[in-house]
Amino acid sequence: MNLLVAMSGGVDSSVAAALLLEAGHEVTGATLKLWGGESDTGCCSVADVEDARRVARCLGIDHHVFNLGDDFAARVVGPYVEAHRQGATPNPCVECNRHIKFDRLLRRATTLGFDAVATGHHARVVTAADGTRRVARGVDAAKDQSYVLHMLGQEQLARTLLPVGVLSKAEVRSRAEQLGLATAAKPDSQDVCFVTTTAGRRGFLADRTALTPGQVVDLAGRRVGRVDSVELVTVGQRRGLGLEGGGPPRFVTEVDVPRATVRVGSRDDLLRSHVGLRDVVWAAGRVEGPVAAQTSAHGAPRPGALHGDVLWWDELQPRVAPGQSVVLYEGDEVLGGGLAL
Repeated sequence: MNLLVAMSGGVDSSVAAALLLEAGHEVTGATLKLWGGESDTGCCSVADVEDARRVARCLGIDHHVFNLGDDFAARVVGPYVEAHRQGATPNPCVECNRHIKFDRLLRRATTLGFDAVATGHHARVVTAADGTRRVARGVDAAKDQSYVLHMLGQEQLARTLLPVGVLSKAEVRSRAEQLGLATAAKPDSQDVCFVTTTAGRRGFLADRTALTPGQVVDLAGRRVGRVDSVELVTVGQRRGLGLEGGGPPRFVTEVDVPRATVRVGSRDDLLRSHVGLRDVVWAAGRVEGPVAAQTSAHGAPRPGALHGDVLWWDELQPRVAPGQSVVLYEGDEVLGGGLAL
């Protein structure tokens, strides 16, 4: 096949390109220039582009840089800021995959005549007996990224390859070392690519929206603390709430931006029997009944039952922060997912 490999400048996508080349495919590398602002983390720096270019030269493949900055600003950065304005907790990596890597890039690949797109995500694409496809967990449970790929449908899965999903991270690095790739020992990206370590989330948002000081109240409405910005508080948060010490742990149970109020309670007060979902997408058709649900990228799946767009937990679970992805699994395979209300 004639493949376009999204090369972020990291070791995983470098090895993905190498594996596909070894398998006899025609391979071209592409690095996405997404963020034009300051960046010292993630996969948007100038150094990352150069690392990808060096790997492409080492492998003897063509390499291109696609500037998708306008799409990234509109589809990822703008909604990230707006979610904080509303007191929600966004996941920009999910939205980047949804709108950029597996939409905008796939469409460009089609225009340029490529058969499929490949990435370095630690996940797998599996095919059922009836020909339908699903994302499945990667072999390395500690590095599994199926959660952030839950939005992929049949059309996208038919044209997506995830070659490193069958390898552990140690095996990926070993292959990179054997091939002499410059990215073999490069650390993994951990943070939001457009938020710098120096300015942080507060500095990034303060440049783009007003941050509102607020009060922290208990479940009876008594004021017990204060925060510099309610927009920076998330459900489940325990620290940074200006609470007096010495008492039992208290957690954020609700963020009310319009009233500039954060409500806190005990761990038990945070527990919920269910979570409503919006913007639900499915890999291969709607599912009802028993599922396992994961509410963070590296969280443990919890059993429940889906009825309509409401997930009922088998056992009480901490409230999911509004805006977070709730991803539904059957064993290791992704059924679909949506955003918590």
